[in-house]
Amino acid sequence: MKIGVLIKQVPDAEARLRPTADGRWIDEQEIAFGVNEGDAYAIEEAISIAERTDGEVVAVSIGPERAREALRKALALGAHRAVHLSDGAFQGGDPWANGRALTAVARREGFDLILSGSQSSDAGFGCTGTLVAGMLGWAHAWLVVGLEVEEGGKTAQVTREMEAGKNELLRVSLPAVIEVQAGINQPRYASLKGIMQAKRKELTELTPADLELDPTQVGAAGSRLEILSVSVPSKGEGALILEGDIESMARELVEKLRTEARVL
Repeated sequence: MKIGVLIKQVPDAEARLRPTADGRWIDEQEIAFGVNEGDAYAIEEAISIAERTDGEVVAVSIGPERAREALRKALALGAHRAVHLSDGAFQGGDPWANGRALTAVARREGFDLILSGSQSSDAGFGCTGTLVAGMLGWAHAWLVVGLEVEEGGKTAQVTREMEAGKNELLRVSLPAVIEVQAGINQPRYASLKGIMQAKRKELTELTPADLELDPTQVGAAGSRLEILSVSVPSKGEGALILEGDIESMARELVEKLRTEARVL
């Protein structure tokens, strides 16, 4: 079984983010980056399935040169190969443009299964995997907390997290795109041996031409969504503290909701 795992490099959760001078994105200088949390669980799930099925795991990422670090981590953990879409034409894309590029990689590689996290911790759109599944015409499941590839590799049992503490059990036909939730497994740590082996594993860089795509179809040029500005939330003037007995405070609150907030 050939498994593709889609990973994204995102700012560290503890990083202090500041908008760039033009206000279009965050200033990436002097902040640390790492593998998106949900994608780390997807890497572990892909490697575990490959170990049980004698399969191959190919890590795929879109991002600038620094994203190679995330791919090297996947290789150190046990992925067999990596594909990096680092060409400038791929950068700045929205989920639609990124989905088109990742779909082209999937067709080129001939994956039997694609895994990813349910959403990224930076943009948080939560729809790239869905778009890839739609473009490929594959089955798809989101918010997956349990995955078992059944004997023969033609179907898989999927447990999805639902509302109110409920789970949904599905059987999907493969190939499929599965977006996993954090907590589906216990990600392993990279061993010293794995880190050393990762340096010798194949990491391929592809261009739009390699994927038979026009540069205008991917990245910022192929996007339907444009980020107009990024800013720090404005600070309010402070809370209003009401004083008095319960009845008088209730009357004053209702009056302010009616005349000042205008929500009543």
